[in-house]
Amino acid sequence: MTYSLRVVDMPTTERPRERLLEHGAKRLSAAELVAILLGTGQGPGKLSAVGLGVHLLQQLGQNQPNQDGLPALRDITAEELMNISGIGPAKAATILAALELGKRVSQSQPPLLTVIDDPAVAAAALGHELMWQTQERFAVLLLDVKHRMIGSKVITIGSATETLAHPRDIFREVIKRGATRMIVAHNHPSGSLEASVEDIALTRQLLKGAHLLGIPLLDHLILGNGDFASIRESSNLWNEPMQ
Repeated sequence: MTYSLRVVDMPTTERPRERLLEHGAKRLSAAELVAILLGTGQGPGKLSAVGLGVHLLQQLGQNQPNQDGLPALRDITAEELMNISGIGPAKAATILAALELGKRVSQSQPPLLTVIDDPAVAAAALGHELMWQTQERFAVLLLDVKHRMIGSKVITIGSATETLAHPRDIFREVIKRGATRMIVAHNHPSGSLEASVEDIALTRQLLKGAHLLGIPLLDHLILGNGDFASIRESSNLWNEPMQ
């Protein structure tokens, strides 16, 4: 795709807005999503909106090795956006409004007694506690025998890179609240959804404790940057024999 080309000069099938309507937002690159917000491009070299989106993400990612600039959008200010060539008050306001709406959607918690029958529902239930935090947090979602949500609790808050959660503290909260099922979750402020060695080790410990106490651990989720991953779906831990 030629980024100096105007969006209106692109073939219809390549225009970000048309691609979103045809294929869904998940199929678009971050630059294309930003391009839809910007509408028109006026950046360096008369870039198209897509080119301006690429330029914006590149500028934001300069001080973030191996990142595409998206994490920097989490807490960016209007002034910081307007320091990027091609981003004026109107475009900065549009980007900030879209970011805030996304945060509010991800933080909208289902009501108590909602049946948690899918990892996405569990992630939504914990998003307000975990999703956009700059420190790593570990939380537990408390369920009854019918998998209905009866509460949630942040167990620990760590640094920007790590937190520690002891199985003892987790199960103490579960038992105190009378839950009979549980889902645990933590966030990765970096935005990575890949489970670490420590994440896997803790999940294995929790599964053994859950087996001994008769309180099933249904999943361990990792949240970050508006998305989530299920360790249960991505590993074989739940099929390992208990020793």
